[in-house]
Amino acid sequence: MSLKPHLGVRILMKDKVDWEAVGPEEVVAMRAKAEKLTASPLLRLVTGRPDPGARIEERFLDLPGRRLRLRVFRPVHAEGPLPLVLSFHGGGFIGGAPEQNDFVNSGMSAALGAVVVGVDYRLAPEHPIPAPVEDGIETLDALASDPFGWGVAPESIAVFGESAGGTIAEMMALRSREEGPKIRAQVLANPATDWSVSFTDYPSVERNAHQPGLSVPKFRRSADLAFPPHVDRGAYSPVTFASLASAPPALVVVGGLDMALDHGQRYVDRLREDGVDARIAVYPRATHGFISTPGLVPAAKPARAEVVSFLAERLRERAHSR
Repeated sequence: MSLKPHLGVRILMKDKVDWEAVGPEEVVAMRAKAEKLTASPLLRLVTGRPDPGARIEERFLDLPGRRLRLRVFRPVHAEGPLPLVLSFHGGGFIGGAPEQNDFVNSGMSAALGAVVVGVDYRLAPEHPIPAPVEDGIETLDALASDPFGWGVAPESIAVFGESAGGTIAEMMALRSREEGPKIRAQVLANPATDWSVSFTDYPSVERNAHQPGLSVPKFRRSADLAFPPHVDRGAYSPVTFASLASAPPALVVVGGLDMALDHGQRYVDRLREDGVDARIAVYPRATHGFISTPGLVPAAKPARAEVVSFLAERLRERAHSR
């Protein structure tokens, strides 16, 4: 018998938008409405309460031509120097906000004794690719020097990315092979690893096309809005790169009922082929974005624990080598 998503997911997460008919202005309006919902205390029943072992604060980072909002998690009990984890939410580059990852981000901060920063990066259609990736890279470059005095250790940096945010994290991790602050580990939750013309040509896309969490029409519309015609989508599709050698160790967490399952699996396969330590954790009954909906999907809690364990191992290795 085939597995089904949990009842709450089937009720609350089913995509009811006609994405083929949605214009750019409607996307912006839907995003604003979703952001208000994300900030609602009632949504905590779905997204989970932040770990009390981390305190939350809001900061603003001035970069050339813009100011980015940062949702910062700092451990209540920890002494510096502290690891730094940059976190990038999902939303297909057209939606989402750092608050949707509070469950994961606060848990990482409390358990790792780390500063975890959710980056409110720019979104399409107003700011298509490469703007979101540039925001991630420039935020990392700025925070590595600890401008806010958090006591971060520049040699103990990791990235976390969910869905489209996974693309940002991947690109930053691969960049660090040759330039910028060194990233010691990458953790990706149901990541998008292929935006090329074949980005929907995966068995898991066809198999899970009607599962809640992410629909094929939304996937395609997000790509159309996020990638202008002049942008090379392959340049943001790590699974198509000639080599992934020397990339930071990776953990991919994905649901068995997620269209993006094969995106994550292919990325792990490519990393392993190029000699990189990479592992994948598949939660059979979970759908897209499950790690940020612990109120609906029980697998979110063990998935978060797996993320914490992986990062603790990798960041601890670096700490012991200092």
